[in-house]
Amino acid sequence: MAKISYYTEEGLNKLKNELNDMKTKGRTEIARQIAEARDKGDLSENAEYDAAKDAQGMHEMKIAKLEEILSNARVIDESSIDNSQVSVLSKVKIKNRKNGMEVTYTLVSEEEADLKAGKISVGSPIGKGLLGKKVGETTEIKVPAGMMEFEVLDISRFSE
Repeated sequence: MAKISYYTEEGLNKLKNELNDMKTKGRTEIARQIAEARDKGDLSENAEYDAAKDAQGMHEMKIAKLEEILSNARVIDESSIDNSQVSVLSKVKIKNRKNGMEVTYTLVSEEEADLKAGKISVGSPIGKGLLGKKVGETTEIKVPAGMMEFEVLDISRFSE
């Protein structure tokens, strides 16, 4: 059974564009590399040709994986998100109870996670620990550095 993944409209379009680039520019570039290597003579001892063919195989495997992800992708209707508790696409402001530091994260699918952009995966330890929590609740989350305690300060929609 294939795994259904949920995306924002933006995240799904990004995946579609990546797939299109791989099918057009990526395939063209690899075909050029294979042709160049083939022109260098004897294919039985041509390491460049072997490397280009291997790259082609890997590229096609990535395309197939991306096509599978897209076939099981669903866009999340942001208007149906319940802001009374943390869920996928919630923008949640939390406070580290130990040091008082406040951060805001948006919970997204694993494929859309980007810590620099403040997007964490719902499958990450912090993401899992926050799911279902309401404003004012605290949660202890086991992270690689040990146990951390967070308080949920605010929950809003991703687009707010």
